[in-house]
Amino acid sequence: MLLAECAAGGVDLRTGHSLGEITRADRFRIETDKGGFIAPALVLATGGLSIPKMGATGFAYETARRFDLAVIEPRPGLVPLTVAGEALKLCRTLAGVSIDAIASCGPASFRENILFTHRGLSGPAILQISSYWREGDTLSLNLAPSLDIESFLADRKRTRPRAELKTVLAEVIPARLAHALASATASNVTIANIPDRDLLELADRLKRWRLKPTGTEGWSKAEVTVCGIDTAELSSKTMEARAVPGLFAIGEAVDVTGWLGGYNFQWAWSSGWCAGNAV
Repeated sequence: MLLAECAAGGVDLRTGHSLGEITRADRFRIETDKGGFIAPALVLATGGLSIPKMGATGFAYETARRFDLAVIEPRPGLVPLTVAGEALKLCRTLAGVSIDAIASCGPASFRENILFTHRGLSGPAILQISSYWREGDTLSLNLAPSLDIESFLADRKRTRPRAELKTVLAEVIPARLAHALASATASNVTIANIPDRDLLELADRLKRWRLKPTGTEGWSKAEVTVCGIDTAELSSKTMEARAVPGLFAIGEAVDVTGWLGGYNFQWAWSSGWCAGNAV
């Protein structure tokens, strides 16, 4: 469909060209390994740095800087997070386990599934919060968002006193996670013999598990690039650079990042439509 629309619009597609120097006098000139091209307008539609094996490069940012446009330092977004120490041991023990949770970082929070991995945490809630996380920030995870866990444990201590803690927890969270938490609290002990303060500490960990990620899994796993060409440099109506007539930037090259669910695709199409109409 895209090729058919290009043909109908008289678009001249050139593939397999290695780009070189870009200059501008009265017009833009782009040098390639197959000759030069001259045009009154240039649209930067080369995306960000995410998933380099698909061809992602920093070309758009390099070009923007060449024309003195401000670029906010790009970083991976919608990306799994890595952890270390005791948190990593737990994640490796639980690798493959998924659970409904609320992931929070500062004022931002998302309720979706999280996934334990051999390197840390992934899943929709983690990918979402990763776009807000900065190095040194602490995450808070609520692993029982639909449950008053304190009241639940108190009730089970009264109604199922002979049940082991791991069995009780497995009623409301995945069994492997239940066993891991129970082992850290009171392994093979009936719930009736666990002090109330220990149950309250466990409930607090389930509702407010705080951990400090060591980093992300990087550009190779990032679904989007956060930051990029500063939006203050561009017209919000046409995506044209205010200080460089004829230069446009669209899509992921620009400092606009959406949530999961197609928002980043929508931004690419919408910003491209604006630039296309202006050109």
